[in-house]
Amino acid sequence: MMLQRVAVVGAGAAGLCAARHILSRLNTFAPPVVFELSDNVGGTWCYDERVGTHDSRRPVHSSMYRDLRTNLPKEVMMFPDFPFDPQLSSFLPHQEVQRYLESYCLSHDIRPHIRFNTVVENVRPVVMAAKGEEARTTWEVTSSDSSGCQKTETFDSVFVCSGHYSDPHIPDIPGIENFKGQVLHSHTYRYAEPYSGQSVVVLGAKASGLDISIELAKVGAQVTLSHGHPRFTFPLPAGIHQSSPVVAVGEDGNIRFQDGSVGTADVLMFCTGYNFRYPFLDAAQLGLEIQDHLVSPLYRFLIPPAFPSLFFIGMCKIICPFPNFNCQVQFALSVLDGSVSLPSQAQMEEEVRQDQQERTERGVQQRHLLVMGRDQWEYCQTLARTAGFPPLPPVVRSLYEEVWRQRRVHPENYRRLNYRLISDTEWELID
Repeated sequence: MMLQRVAVVGAGAAGLCAARHILSRLNTFAPPVVFELSDNVGGTWCYDERVGTHDSRRPVHSSMYRDLRTNLPKEVMMFPDFPFDPQLSSFLPHQEVQRYLESYCLSHDIRPHIRFNTVVENVRPVVMAAKGEEARTTWEVTSSDSSGCQKTETFDSVFVCSGHYSDPHIPDIPGIENFKGQVLHSHTYRYAEPYSGQSVVVLGAKASGLDISIELAKVGAQVTLSHGHPRFTFPLPAGIHQSSPVVAVGEDGNIRFQDGSVGTADVLMFCTGYNFRYPFLDAAQLGLEIQDHLVSPLYRFLIPPAFPSLFFIGMCKIICPFPNFNCQVQFALSVLDGSVSLPSQAQMEEEVRQDQQERTERGVQQRHLLVMGRDQWEYCQTLARTAGFPPLPPVVRSLYEEVWRQRRVHPENYRRLNYRLISDTEWELID
């Protein structure tokens, strides 16, 4: 039997996870070819103080800021088969996560299979139909290295692991060109000191908006946290006040808010998330629609029904990322090795349509259709059950939900707590 050749796009957490599981099945798969844009593993966890573009004129990929600490404890963040160093505290500076990914890469001997400083320029399906046989799809992957040398190779499958935290989403605000101060997206924010003593309007109050606002307040910035959620009732540091969403910037450069109030600021900072962007794919050719916040249809949030040997790993938002990638990768490999049979293309498309319709009827906006939240546990459970690999232990959900509660009550202090897993079902708080 010919071994299947798999291309992996990206050597961040998802790409490393894909490579690790492919390398554990060398009776079915050839060693993977991992294409990585930068000169290191880690993806978004690889901190780069530069913003804008590299010397190579490529955009800086990472959105990591200097003082970021994880908002999930290492006990639930880890790949289930690869714990963090138990000596570390639960909530880690980003450097420790980067070290962890480097150690995961080393321990599974992935590095020899990574082509660094290599851009994937095109991924194209080639459908071959021999007479009387079922059509077979292979993938032509065109890449170029740092010397500009371009080559095209053929693979049986492609795992897209290029992340979705590098193309900033900036909502359209009428009159923004009238604003007299600095406008930036959190993608290019690195540390708070330059904003000391300034008035900053932060647009968006999800994880990074809240986190960055707290950092700014600590260096003496006056922060207006502008968002459309119900007002936060937990204590925010002095120096942060909440406001309704920004709706426009007037001709005089003043900022107009939804509640009718008007304000001024030195800085407008968008913490408004990121777009899905896959410049190496032709969405229409794949039967997909790629919008800012949605890629559809994807069966099980993974597979384009028209091309079930292409896999998008880590598309979902508000999840426990590494455990989620770990489940998705194992499910995908079970599809490729034949131990999981997929429904027909029409059935997969219908399942996605029904799922989206049900979410829409529950009041989920289109741009939030890939937000999983509490649906992630059942999702991972289903993948594990279908493909026959060990499910996530219940303690992961239990601790994740506890930390979620703590974060809503003590957004400044919840990271001071440390946890330990006692069993598959129990955790404890440690001093």
